[in-house]
Amino acid sequence: MKHSRKVASGPWPRLQRAWDIRAAFNFIGGGTGTGLLVMAFLGALDGRAWFIPAFAGMAFISFGLLMVLLEIGKPWRALNVFHHPQTSWMTREGVVALPLFACGGAALGLNLLGMSGIAMFFLAVTTLCALGFLYCQARILRAARGIPTWREITLTPYILLSGPTEGTSLFAAFAVWAYGGLVWVLPLAIVLIAARAAAWAYYRNGLEKRGAPEESLEVLDQMAPGFYLVGHALPVLLFIAALADAPGVPWLVSLGGLIAALAGWQAKRVLITRAARTQGIAIPRTPVRGRGQSHPGARPGWINR
Repeated sequence: MKHSRKVASGPWPRLQRAWDIRAAFNFIGGGTGTGLLVMAFLGALDGRAWFIPAFAGMAFISFGLLMVLLEIGKPWRALNVFHHPQTSWMTREGVVALPLFACGGAALGLNLLGMSGIAMFFLAVTTLCALGFLYCQARILRAARGIPTWREITLTPYILLSGPTEGTSLFAAFAVWAYGGLVWVLPLAIVLIAARAAAWAYYRNGLEKRGAPEESLEVLDQMAPGFYLVGHALPVLLFIAALADAPGVPWLVSLGGLIAALAGWQAKRVLITRAARTQGIAIPRTPVRGRGQSHPGARPGWINR
């Protein structure tokens, strides 16, 4: 059953209003920051200077958490997030953030002091904490039982892939200018971009299989052509052209990296602010008076089930 968009009340799913673009920035910053920290660590293993990408990764994560703080409005209320570690993935995200920032700050500071050996140790711990932070973010969305597009189980692998893809793409744009390119970065970025596109298709098919509000699927489908063609196919072609040593390699890599990162950010913005409709009200079976036979119920605003 398709309802009018002008209806303001009734059993139909409604767009959630609890989280806005600032919440989307938390997932953007957490994912991209984690990806940059992972790439900084891999670059360090390759003997490259890692301070700038590691600092950028920490800045992205800090920016995301700052946006959450602004969304809450009252800074001291943010401390309530630590009250339920046994049940809340948001609490676990906050708990993991503490060693992440402590070890990240130590790694950056020790690197500036020239103590590269112990700085590498702290960078490794920071990278592990960042991966845990990203996992917590993926589980936060899945735990939102009232939002069908967030609780969908196939969203978790997409969130876990999108962050490293965004970070790797930006790192490729940085490495081509800072290091003159790294032989393993572009192939890795191509693989991650392809995997992210497959994860999104898997997520969309999961929604189709298990059902979701019709208008949520319409929003996702409207985004799909640009998401696949511009956000994924185009960066892959640019990276392949760079690997083939086409003219203007630094610009090709920079443009491809920025586009791939923007595609991930745009998808998260749409997921949080436009495709997040509530469950709505459903009737499993129609009520029957007397000896009549019950019939299948209804779920207004859904494509099935």
